[in-house]
Amino acid sequence: MSPLCEMIKKQTNANFLNLKTAIMTYDRNANVCGTPAWRFVYHTIHSADKWFFNPYIYEEPPFHKDGMDNPYKPCDVTLSDEQLLDYMEKVRKKTADYLDTLTDEMLSECPEKCDKTRLELVLMQFRHLSTHVGMLNGLTMEKTGKFPVYVTPDSLHRLDSGYFDK
Repeated sequence: MSPLCEMIKKQTNANFLNLKTAIMTYDRNANVCGTPAWRFVYHTIHSADKWFFNPYIYEEPPFHKDGMDNPYKPCDVTLSDEQLLDYMEKVRKKTADYLDTLTDEMLSECPEKCDKTRLELVLMQFRHLSTHVGMLNGLTMEKTGKFPVYVTPDSLHRLDSGYFDK
């Protein structure tokens, strides 16, 4: 694997572990501007699924309903945390497999029908994932008084003792 793509893959893995930690520690029904927190989890995973690769050539997951990715739009579907974790794991694997196909040179190229480079799409998702993980962790800290573990590629072992900092 190309050096830059390898760095991206390591950081991406840490991002998904931080999202998993947020899901494992949050109150799924916490009110976020009138919306249950789990809707933001789905929004975050869906965005990674769509925008990490190519938002213009994308197939919705089979359980998706129109507008479900917008947490402020009413939706008659409720996903369990198990369903959200399963979807996240599928997107994590899809992302890792995709990164295995890239070269450093491909990062500066735009995917078909897309006006953003692959690197821009990756960086947009790093920002998006981090924003929502921080929001979810803030809700958890406010409710529990505990700080969910946050990992980097060099500190993945921090999850060995659970989902909260000791």
